[in-house]
Amino acid sequence: MLTGKQKRYLRSLAHHLDPIFQVGKGGVNDHLIRHIEEAIELRELMKVSVLNNNSEDRQQIAAELALKSGSEVVQTIGSTIVLYKPSVNNKQIELP
Repeated sequence: MLTGKQKRYLRSLAHHLDPIFQVGKGGVNDHLIRHIEEAIELRELMKVSVLNNNSEDRQQIAAELALKSGSEVVQTIGSTIVLYKPSVNNKQIELP
């Protein structure tokens, strides 16, 4: 579980990142989860964009992505979700 201070720090790091994946009308599926798991192991911090043609609640999508990928939701703002998971082999981010 991330503290408020850690979330603020991660939000500042994520500000300049571009979304890597998009969740469309197909929603969250196993294929998307597998790619997110691979990418977050390398990057630790990433953005996911939710497209306008997806009718699901963005908070629910964020919670489902975090649960299935083993990561934590740092922020959900507009149609962008920021996820964080500490890397096992590629540790780059030191949390305060």
